[in-house]
Amino acid sequence: MPQEPKKRHSKADKRTRRAAIKLDAAVFITCKNCQAKTLPNMTCRNCGFYKGKIVGKAPVKVTTA
Repeated sequence: MPQEPKKRHSKADKRTRRAAIKLDAAVFITCKNCQAKTLPNMTCRNCGFYKGKIVGKAPVKVTTA
């Protein structure tokens, strides 16, 4: 027989646990175009580049990396 939980976990307990998991994943990298700190696998908020290509519609000044 599968075991049932002994008691219900409160919303605060659940959210605190999940927030701690997310903190470990927040590792910043530097953008190769403008050297700003960004999250990995995300478009740079400063210049709009992703993997060396323009993704956003923001005006971009291309520099050599």
